[in-house]
Amino acid sequence: MIRKITVIFGNLAAVLVVVAIFAVILGFLKAGQPKAERQAPTAFDPTVFVEEVAFGEAKLNVAAQGEVTPRQDISLVTQVSGKILSVSPDFAPGGAVTAGQELVKIEDSDYRLAVSRAQAEVAQARTELEIERAESALAQQDYQDLLGDTGSGPSDLTLRRPQLARAEANYQAALANLEEARLNIKRTTVTAPFSGRIRSIAANTGQFVNAGASLGQIFSTEIAEIRLPLSDSDLAKLGISLAFDSDDDRPKVTLSTIVGGRLHRWEGQIVRVDAAIDPTTRQVAAIAQVPDPYGRSADGGTPLAIGLFVDALIEGPRVERAVTLPRVAIQEENTVYVLDEDNVLTAQPVDIAAFTDQGAIITGGLSEGQRVVVSRAAVPAGTTVRPLMRGRDTAALGSLSGSSEGELASVPGTSGGRGAP
Repeated sequence: MIRKITVIFGNLAAVLVVVAIFAVILGFLKAGQPKAERQAPTAFDPTVFVEEVAFGEAKLNVAAQGEVTPRQDISLVTQVSGKILSVSPDFAPGGAVTAGQELVKIEDSDYRLAVSRAQAEVAQARTELEIERAESALAQQDYQDLLGDTGSGPSDLTLRRPQLARAEANYQAALANLEEARLNIKRTTVTAPFSGRIRSIAANTGQFVNAGASLGQIFSTEIAEIRLPLSDSDLAKLGISLAFDSDDDRPKVTLSTIVGGRLHRWEGQIVRVDAAIDPTTRQVAAIAQVPDPYGRSADGGTPLAIGLFVDALIEGPRVERAVTLPRVAIQEENTVYVLDEDNVLTAQPVDIAAFTDQGAIITGGLSEGQRVVVSRAAVPAGTTVRPLMRGRDTAALGSLSGSSEGELASVPGTSGGRGAP
């Protein structure tokens, strides 16, 4: 019994020794580990995109919008009455016609009879005139035979001069009636006054029309016009004035719109500017013209159709030394942020020649190679920033953060702010 108790206590002592050894080893291991210390957060400099100034040539183009209209758009009106005998197949909505082409033929039987009557009246008036001339000459001879050169001379009535004048007037009136009758025959054929397209018709074969009745609408396709509203600053960029009207140095204009799911372009010119300002919009309209919009000026067979709403880019004068910056780069009071060698923001005034769709055209205030902030920066001047070159660093930043340049404000360490309007 005593032997068993001794064995048990011996085993228990061995276990306790092993546990004690493990406890000592574990204590040494924990004591050798460095203690974690809480560090203060590091403040990141705001990140901005920059561009290096590189001067080059620029154009002060002006953007506008307008609707395509025909230069001529008229109603075809009859000048005589009668029954319509025939209508040209081209005289239909959308039909293309050429100048002088016959469109409508009106019955001319009555007008041919009128010509015959007028010819008879002319013959009769001519005969009466010849008789009066003979009577006047005979009266002159009788007076000379009876009185010679004595007295105060014969009166006009004695020489039948009033009767002769009446006969001459009747003859001229008969000739005029004949000319009118012949003209009415020509008017029974209604022709196209110019090359164009038919907008609508109101004439059918067998229909009786009165003089002055409308047969349809036709518009010219020789020249298309687009009225483009411009502001005073737009006129200044283009270097033209109110009531501009010149055959020389006409500003070029490129018109564009989407037709059939594709972008199409046409070339034209600014030919004149209205002399009056719109009292509602306080703008003035510049008129652009495109010759032969349905023919040689068509873009890939697509005509500059009447009624299209188009975007216009008017070509302005060239600027030899300029740099174009995004609108967001322009700060208050026409300044931009530039970076010094220490990447500190500095507000610098600039000369802005114009704002275009591409941005602001700067002609002064910057030096070649200067770094200009071209992203939103909601920090004041004097702030140190972390610059990224636009284009070169945009792809790298986007691949790391999944953000684009326009989403820079959402990336940690970047900032957003207000640019020029």
